Amino acid sequence: MLPVRGRDCRTARPARIVGTRTAWTPVGDGEFFCPGCGGDRNYQRLTGRRRFTLLGVPVLPRGTTGPVVECAACRHHYGTDVLDHPTTSRFSAMLRDAVHTVALAVLAAGGTCARTALEAAAGAVRAAGFEEATEDQLSALVEALVADTGRVFEQPYRASLAIELHEALDPLAPHLAPAGREALLLQGARIALADGPYTNAEREVLGTVGAALTICAADVSRLLAAARMPS
Repeated sequence: MLPVRGRDCRTARPARIVGTRTAWTPVGDGEFFCPGCGGDRNYQRLTGRRRFTLLGVPVLPRGTTGPVVECAACRHHYGTDVLDHPTTSRFSAMLRDAVHTVALAVLAAGGTCARTALEAAAGAVRAAGFEEATEDQLSALVEALVADTGRVFEQPYRASLAIELHEALDPLAPHLAPAGREALLLQGARIALADGPYTNAEREVLGTVGAALTICAADVSRLLAAARMPS
């Protein structure tokens, strides 16, 4: 005798009678760093129009929403402030340019462009991504910088270097961890120390580097002192 099937006691989920639905419209696209994927991805910028639904059918408008950023890979939505974070490639370029600018500023402040300082600067610049950089190229760039701003480390010259440093470092600083900001300052300090103790001009430039990287003055002094200690 076949067993008798009992009634299915599971309760069916009732249909949702009233709800809301959002219709998204693309208004732009590009590349961004997706926090969900953890890497550079394409995105669409979307704006939405919300509607009340009755039995799943849109019936009444309920206003707009967004804009949001939708990752083309994971499809997650993020606030538009996520676009403030540079892509990986952009961040690498910003860091490379920052190292190059700090190296040139320290060399120019030193005044002599001694071979040991040039070697330290070239090594830092090559490690940052300018793989073809040489001591002679950096020396020529420093000469051009000095010729453009004046050979004496006076007010117009200091102001010009400060502007260059802030332009390179201000956009980068918010995206560097404290250890990364300190490492960049220490890199400049080692270039300054490669040909002897800090000069007053070098200390001033390194102080500007620290300020642009949002490192407080006390920590700048601590780091400059630490750089003088043998490793």
